[in-house]
Amino acid sequence: MKRWRIRILAWILSVIMLLSHPLYVFGEEAVAASGPQIGAPSALLMEASTGTVIYEKNADDPKNPASVTKIMTLILIFDALQSGQIKLSDEVVTSAYAKSMGGSQVFLEEGEIQTVETLIKCIVIASGNDASVAMAEYIGGDEGTFVRMMNERAAGLGMEHTKFMDCCGLTEDPAHVTTARDIAIMSRELITKYPQITNYSTIWMENITHVTKQGSKEFGLSNTNKLLKMATNFEVTGLKTGSTSLAKYCLAATARKDGIELIASIMAAPDYKTRFNDAVTLLNYGYGNCKLYKDEEPPVLNPVPVINGVEETAEVQYREPFTFLGLHGENFNGIEKEVLLEEPLTAPIMTGDVLGYLIYRLDGEELGRVAIIASQDVAEAGFFDYWTKVWKKIAL
Repeated sequence: MKRWRIRILAWILSVIMLLSHPLYVFGEEAVAASGPQIGAPSALLMEASTGTVIYEKNADDPKNPASVTKIMTLILIFDALQSGQIKLSDEVVTSAYAKSMGGSQVFLEEGEIQTVETLIKCIVIASGNDASVAMAEYIGGDEGTFVRMMNERAAGLGMEHTKFMDCCGLTEDPAHVTTARDIAIMSRELITKYPQITNYSTIWMENITHVTKQGSKEFGLSNTNKLLKMATNFEVTGLKTGSTSLAKYCLAATARKDGIELIASIMAAPDYKTRFNDAVTLLNYGYGNCKLYKDEEPPVLNPVPVINGVEETAEVQYREPFTFLGLHGENFNGIEKEVLLEEPLTAPIMTGDVLGYLIYRLDGEELGRVAIIASQDVAEAGFFDYWTKVWKKIAL
């Protein structure tokens, strides 16, 4: 009898020890006991400046994104603005097709004219499907051409599991898919390349004016991103919600705190409360565990001697600032920097040529490196150039 009691106690102790392990398994699914627990089946948390993934859950499962699709539509709109193809003040005429869009809309009428900036607000704030199609037609000529542009842009960003079938996410075509990882990738592209998006994504309410044959009337835009009004320990900066019966409830949430921008992508949450609660959970987890290092004072770079060049030295610079996201309580005071630069250089040298690296190490391990590039062209010297140098020295 005593032996059975001992065996039972031993079995109970073994179960307790298993459950207390930081990673335990139910069936075939591994659960991180120390990580955030969220309700959505697919999610990812990313730091924007470095692209570091802090947390992921089934992040490569393809799912319908609903109106989160519009993030790519916005990227192409801002691409066109940057290139000068369009301007914010341009006037866009609503087509019959654009007017026919169902779902979330701002009720544009056929023939109605709105500026590009107003339509951006309609897309970002109210998730207007009609406004999205109007802009797609204005930039691409028709929605089909614009959708091809969207897929090309997605491929260029490395969004490997994404295929768009429309510009607004209204379709329930099973081929229209993306993933939590790809949503974070395109969200990162939008907020880092076009930070002015937050001028629109942080608007809670704003009115636009419909001017049609029936006259003028005000229409109120109300932001679908309820995170903007939730009490949080961080600043919510956007970005895009989405929901259909097929996609369920999706969200790309962006936030800022202590100089760190985070992106939380949520897919297929069972209800709208879960998607927002999951986003808050992920963002709190990120801000509670990560610390960003940015080198504000890299070593000064002096001109580098050049052999056989028209110029005797070449100016050099860092290609970009160095940033590193620490997730394990690293002490950044111990970071060491080493400049590795080819000296002397041999002409010809072209602006942008990589000439060396600034390497960052912590506790003997490399954290990363930044390329050192030429900031000027230095042509190879010819016979006349050598004679010119000789005569200059004689003249002195």
